[in-house]
Amino acid sequence: MKKIFIYYILLIFICFAIPIIFTSNFFDKTKEESKSSEAENTILESTYDYKKYNTIKLLHTKTKKVEKIDLDEYLYGVVSAEMPASFEEEALKAQAVVARTYTIYKIVNNDGKHDDADICDDSSCCQAWISKEDRLSKWDKDDQNDNWNKIVNAVNSTQGKIITYDGKPINAFFHSNSGGETEAPIDVWGGSGYPYLQSVATSGEDAYSQYSSEATFTQKEFKEKIKEVHNDFKIDFKEKNCIKIKEYTDGNRVKTIKIGNLELSGVEVRNIFGLRSANFKVEMEDNKIKFEVTGYGHGVGMSQTGADSMAKEGSNYEDIIHHFYTNVKIENM
Repeated sequence: MKKIFIYYILLIFICFAIPIIFTSNFFDKTKEESKSSEAENTILESTYDYKKYNTIKLLHTKTKKVEKIDLDEYLYGVVSAEMPASFEEEALKAQAVVARTYTIYKIVNNDGKHDDADICDDSSCCQAWISKEDRLSKWDKDDQNDNWNKIVNAVNSTQGKIITYDGKPINAFFHSNSGGETEAPIDVWGGSGYPYLQSVATSGEDAYSQYSSEATFTQKEFKEKIKEVHNDFKIDFKEKNCIKIKEYTDGNRVKTIKIGNLELSGVEVRNIFGLRSANFKVEMEDNKIKFEVTGYGHGVGMSQTGADSMAKEGSNYEDIIHHFYTNVKIENM
């Protein structure tokens, strides 16, 4: 009888307790707290603390000294060193965003190249940089204030803006003049490249005539320069097609060229002969070999003259960036 009474009490308790549990928001709260925790962890894992990059460590390559400098102040020096102040304001703004992005990318993906520094002032390694005093001294006195104000405005009006792909800062390559079409990095440095760096056409660059150049070498000079790199190099200049371009890249640069017994990349030929770009034609005249070169730089990413040309046609800095970098976003740090 006692057992029956106990079972009866338990049955009554279960009948009242179960509805209370399932009609309460206990489980909903638990799920919401769980989702909130997961979301918070996702955010923490997929973002960077950009506030710590407001001050950077800049290596001055000539003095070997490292200077701590405000990011925007550093960018004033980069933009004024990398792009003529005479360029359109929207082009200068694009350069400011590209330079800021390149800087953040270098810091986030630190390869330890500069020891205690984040970045250096050598354009062949990182980005060019010049102090305000040195920059002003190179301008006419009548233009100094206007030019410097344009540079400062380009940086300040785009403050905190960077270019991202899949939520991360891109490796924002840029160059002087593409010769009409930019280059995919795989055709310059090999590797798998970057999905946001594709070959794109740029109009108006032929107006910048200073970016067309020639380089002429005697047959002896030509041969000696290649033999410095390839000891087994042989060539018979009397042979037809002893120098022949075999293939072009998507950006219309020389991809492979046959020279004597060698087959070289256009990039290597550019380096051997110190050409301004791998966008060249080559011809033999009497005892000389002449390169006719279009453009200036590796051709990857934003073309600075292309940016200026687009700005003159009415494009803003965002249009310019989206033209040269594929499927990217412009976001605040």
